[in-house]
Amino acid sequence: MHRFFIDYSADGRQELVITGDDVAHISRVLRLNAGDEITVCDAECTDCICTIESITKSEVVVSVQSREPNPNEPPISVFVYQGVPKGDKLDTVVQKCVELGAVKIVPVAMKRSVAVIKDADKKQQRMQKIALEAAKQCGRARVPEVGCVMSFADAIKEAKSFCDLCLLPYEGEKVCSIKTVLAKKKTAKSICIFIGPEGGFDLAEVEAATELGFEIVSMGPRILRTETAPLAALTAVMYEMGDW
Repeated sequence: MHRFFIDYSADGRQELVITGDDVAHISRVLRLNAGDEITVCDAECTDCICTIESITKSEVVVSVQSREPNPNEPPISVFVYQGVPKGDKLDTVVQKCVELGAVKIVPVAMKRSVAVIKDADKKQQRMQKIALEAAKQCGRARVPEVGCVMSFADAIKEAKSFCDLCLLPYEGEKVCSIKTVLAKKKTAKSICIFIGPEGGFDLAEVEAATELGFEIVSMGPRILRTETAPLAALTAVMYEMGDW
C-alpha cells in the first residue's frame, strides 16, 4: 500500500489532509482516485489506513479507517557522517542508510575528499527527496534528515556533543574491532558513524577524533569502498544493538 507522511498528529481526527508534492504524486503519477486506500504516517509515528475522499490540485482529503503504532523505527538513533564522495555515490548512501534505520545522514568535507558540493542547498534538497522516497518504500515512521555539508572539525564536535558512542572505522586500526566496541557499549542509545571519502581519512583527522573520545575501530582486513563502508558499519550496529 502506498505510504505518505504528514507533519501533524492524527490523534482524534477522522479526516486528514495531504498537501505539497504528494498531491501531484497521488493524482498524476500513481493515478489514485477517490475510494483508493493509502497509508498515512503522522508526526507521532502512527500508521493510519485511509480511504481517499477527494483530490484537488492543492490537497488530498482522506478518511481514517484504522490506526496503529508504526513498529519499524529502531530502538537506537544512528547518525551517519559520510565523507563527500564522487559522482552519485551519496545518492546510494542516503537511500540505503535510510533503509537500514539511520535517523540522519550528514555529508562531511574531509581533507581527502575529491568531490566538492557546489550548490549545497540544492544538493541537500535532492538528498532529502531521496530519503523521503526510501522511507516510504521501507515503511519507516519518520523521514530521516539529510544535513547540509559540514567541515570535519565541526562534524566531530557536533556528534560528540549528543552521541553516546562515536565510531570512526579506520583501515589503519588493526586491534580494536567494531564488534568488540559495540559489545562493551550495549547501553548506548545514540551512535554516530564517521566514514571517510575515497581516499580515506587523513591521519590528522583520526588524531582529532581520538582526542575528542571517538572509538577508532576496524571493520576487518579488507578495505571497503566509501559507499560500502557506511552500510557495513550500520548493519553491524543494527545487528548488535538494534532491532535485528
